Amino acid sequence: MQVLLGGVLTGCIYALVAVGLALIWGLMGLVNFAHGDLLMVGMYASFWFWALFKIDPFLGLPLNALLIFCFGVAVYFVITKKVLRAERTSQIFATFGLAIALRAGAQFFWSPDYRMIKDPILGGVMKIGELTVGKAHLIGGIVALSLSIALYYIILKTDFGRALRATAEDRETAEIMGINTDKVFALAWGIGGGCVGIGGALMASYYYIYPDVGLMFSTLAPAIVALGGFGNIPGAVIAAIIVGVVQTGFSFFLSPAYKLAMVYALYLAVVIARPQGLFGRR
Repeated sequence: MQVLLGGVLTGCIYALVAVGLALIWGLMGLVNFAHGDLLMVGMYASFWFWALFKIDPFLGLPLNALLIFCFGVAVYFVITKKVLRAERTSQIFATFGLAIALRAGAQFFWSPDYRMIKDPILGGVMKIGELTVGKAHLIGGIVALSLSIALYYIILKTDFGRALRATAEDRETAEIMGINTDKVFALAWGIGGGCVGIGGALMASYYYIYPDVGLMFSTLAPAIVALGGFGNIPGAVIAAIIVGVVQTGFSFFLSPAYKLAMVYALYLAVVIARPQGLFGRR
């Protein structure tokens, strides 16, 4: 039960990161290879808010979300918009190049040193019956899952969500019907950035911060999205929780060295048997 709880909470954090990517992927058919590095920027933002202004990462969640939201919108207008109608290879190299630039920039400006936020509000552990869990891990998982569900509701029930789904279905027809697809794309990138900004702030309370911290998420998030079904947000959430449980379980019962190998083995097994993912449509 201890391992299961840890896996579910880890999966909830993964879900918040993955749904932002699922939103962009489902809308534009574009894989953002810099998604994990945006998470890294969010973690550094939390660190510097704490180091310079004594703002705890949990209290700074809105600041982080707004900052990385704006960064995501800027990335769309400066980079993504230019390659949106280009060849697939150009799109891949554009986001891959952005990932390398963000990582190199973090190393240049902030050094490769590991950093940690001391004495966060969510520091320490708490008991749930016979189980022990870190406060940051528990609250972070609950907040991440709640925001993932809220984002799904927005996409399903609001005018913006309907405009987003219409644009994903047929961009040209959406434009004819008066939808500003440029604005929809920019907001989607902003929301994706806001998700990883919040994820970065939640993780900063208990995880080391360094320039390559987002590298794992840049490969893990696309695997989760593909596992759940391309562009399927509920599928991404469920797949993220499955990945969290598998990763934590293998770390505990076998060895931490195999945890990612087992996740990718699961991913390969699923996409070979069901290429559209667990919850994707044929």
